Formats: sequence, structure tokens, C-alpha cells
Amino acid sequence: QVQLVESGGGLVQAGGSLKLSCAVSGRTVSNYAMGWFRQAPDKEREFVAAINWSGGRIGYADSVKGRFTISRDNAKNTVYLQMNNLKPEDTAVYCCAARRAGLYSERPDDYGYWGQGTQVTVSS
Repeated sequence: QVQLVESGGGLVQAGGSLKLSCAVSGRTVSNYAMGWFRQAPDKEREFVAAINWSGGRIGYADSVKGRFTISRDNAKNTVYLQMNNLKPEDTAVYCCAARRAGLYSERPDDYGYWGQGTQVTVSS
């Protein structure tokens, strides 16, 4: 059973930075593609960033491209999301997800394992 635990969320002013971490246990993370998704109040869950098993393929939502960076450290079984130049519209609960196939995907339905999420609040 794969377990994911996010950390690093918090309250930050617009223009600030946060680095989210997703610690994976139960399985070796190198076998999984990983994704970050977010959900704001009264909104649908949306794709933020994803990385395939090797780190060779990475993608971002247009709304975060150039500001967010996803990375993974398979030796530490951890995936990261560096968020810079944060905006109030980035306020949401951020969840990491794991896809057993290891292949890149932006579709939430392709991910079988999810963390509980961490709150990110950006004040204006």
C-alpha cells in the first residue's frame, strides 16, 4: 500500500515562495509517476504539475508555468513542488498523487494513490 504525506504548505504574501514536499512510503517511488493537483473552495480539482518515473518528462498547467517547478528525489522517496511568485489565485489545497504505471499523466483519474493535502494560502 502506497502512502503519501504532503508538507510545506502555509500562509504567504503574494510574490512569495513555498516548497511543498510529498513523502512516499510503502513502495519505492521510482516505480511511480507523480503529480500535484490543487483544489480551491467551490472549484474543481485541477492539474498543477506532473513528472514521470525517471524525471525525463515534466509538465505544468499553463497557470503555473514559469513559476512552479516539480522535482523528485527517488533516493529519498520524495517529490517536491517549488512555488515561486505566488499569487492569490494559487490559494488551494495541494495534493500529491502517485500513478503506478510510471507514465506521465495530467488526468487525476490516472492516479491511484493520493495524499491528504496541504493548504496553501496566498494573501494579496
